[in-house]
Amino acid sequence: MSQRLQKLMAEAGLGSRRSCEELIRQGKVEVNGRVAKLGDKADPGQDRILVDGSPLPAAEAPVYLMLNKPRGVLSSLQSQGGLPTVDSVVDVPQRVYPVGRLDRQSEGLVLLTNDGELTHRLSHPRFEHEKEYHVLLDRPPNDRVLKEWRAGPRLAELGQLAPAVVEPLRGHPGWLRIVLHEGKKHQIRDTAAHFGYQVKALIRKRIGPLKLGDLAAGAWRHLTPEEIDALHSGTGVGESDLGSMTAEVE
Repeated sequence: MSQRLQKLMAEAGLGSRRSCEELIRQGKVEVNGRVAKLGDKADPGQDRILVDGSPLPAAEAPVYLMLNKPRGVLSSLQSQGGLPTVDSVVDVPQRVYPVGRLDRQSEGLVLLTNDGELTHRLSHPRFEHEKEYHVLLDRPPNDRVLKEWRAGPRLAELGQLAPAVVEPLRGHPGWLRIVLHEGKKHQIRDTAAHFGYQVKALIRKRIGPLKLGDLAAGAWRHLTPEEIDALHSGTGVGESDLGSMTAEVE
């Protein structure tokens, strides 16, 4: 059965859909001796697919991990200045990739997987999967700020933001519970700065149906079958191939 090349490559563990699309754009992928272009499809059972001159590996068994990323760890696979990365914290033989980003000073839930289709669905704003954060500002925001934050302000750096849930976190004085449906880079920190506040702590607690729970900082675990089913059900993975749509989550 023919499928889009970037999907086949991601399922073979060659990277996220975004990075696989970039390999295609760079002319590093061939199908039956012809340089492929973005949007091409192939059948790995019938077609000869080469990536950088090497045959496309067989699809890997899917792996799904949850990590409670501590501060100081990069949510990427490439270190900067010798800082640790999320893949150096987990210990599995497969190459897994983080879904979305948390900046170096942020903490909390990071999903790591080699399931390229799931990564694609969770990362693109079209699918509007909720992401919940607990945020501590340098001082409690007043009612006017809360109202404007909920409505979605316009920021010079990010443009018009969508409405969000922004409310005091019950039982945790000084903390906010923020739920986003979009994932613009540094959205929470930039919004806080827009209103004259500084983020002192930012913890991601949930991605869609997946909850961090009581997993300790720096700890990781495999997802349960029930959690994997919930992610697949919530994203509609397997229903259709929606082509090239990528975005970065906050």
